[in-house]
Amino acid sequence: MTQVAFVLGTSSPLTKIIPGLMIWTIVFFLIVLFVLKKYAFGTIQKAIDDRRDRIRQAIEEADNARSEARNLLEEHRKLVGQAKSDAEEILAEARKDADKARDRVRDETDADRQRRLEETRRQIESATTQALGEIRSEVGKLSLLAAEKIARKSLGDADQQRLIDEALAELDFSQLEGSTK
Repeated sequence: MTQVAFVLGTSSPLTKIIPGLMIWTIVFFLIVLFVLKKYAFGTIQKAIDDRRDRIRQAIEEADNARSEARNLLEEHRKLVGQAKSDAEEILAEARKDADKARDRVRDETDADRQRRLEETRRQIESATTQALGEIRSEVGKLSLLAAEKIARKSLGDADQQRLIDEALAELDFSQLEGSTK
């Protein structure tokens, strides 16, 4: 053991065992420890505890925010789904309205076409009746001229009317009327 003490004592002045220095070092260490414990360790521990509490609170807030974000995401998905179904309903209703409008326009067009066809038929019938009347009148005049030339005399108004009526009665206008219909 003496060799060890000798080796330690001679190798470095810091490794020499000096009992007075050792006691003073322990005393100063205890004083520094007491001062640090009284003034610094409490403050440091309080700062560490405060930081731990803030971190714990931040973690809780993050968890709350995460759960709220999940809830909002679910609500958003529900709203998007509802908006899609509403959009489909609106489109279906718009299609129905378009079909109704198209049918209404088609019905109005058909009714207008029918009305115009009826009006055209009436005009044709009126024109046919008028043309037949003019033809009868012309046939009567031609018959009268032919009768005058045959009789070589001038007929009176009563005779002319009688000859026209007889000529018209002998003519068959039903063939003319049947060909125009």
